[in-house]
Amino acid sequence: GRRTVFVSTHLITEFEGLIDEFTIIDNGKEVLHLGSDDARSKYKKIRVRFPGSIPALDFVPAGTMRQQGREVEIVVNGNFDAVLSRIKSLAPEDVAIEGLTLEEIFISTLK
Repeated sequence: GRRTVFVSTHLITEFEGLIDEFTIIDNGKEVLHLGSDDARSKYKKIRVRFPGSIPALDFVPAGTMRQQGREVEIVVNGNFDAVLSRIKSLAPEDVAIEGLTLEEIFISTLK
């Protein structure tokens, strides 16, 4: 039969392949509850390199962005298509898209 196992851990990578759904609790409050597959399709990382200086990315919340030189890494949460089309309209030199691990989702949720 089916079994449900509850695991409370900070070592998310140890359980990544076994988790069907997860809840992030911060200070006793539920911050996020999602199925693992839903989470992976909702959260994406976009790496963008621009040919010159980085244009204003004021449509991206500050907490979801890391900048280094001409490259920017943006974590999107559910608004992927809108953010990607805005980025492409700024004529980037290169765009790469990755999924996030559950641990990266945990970290970006609690920033």
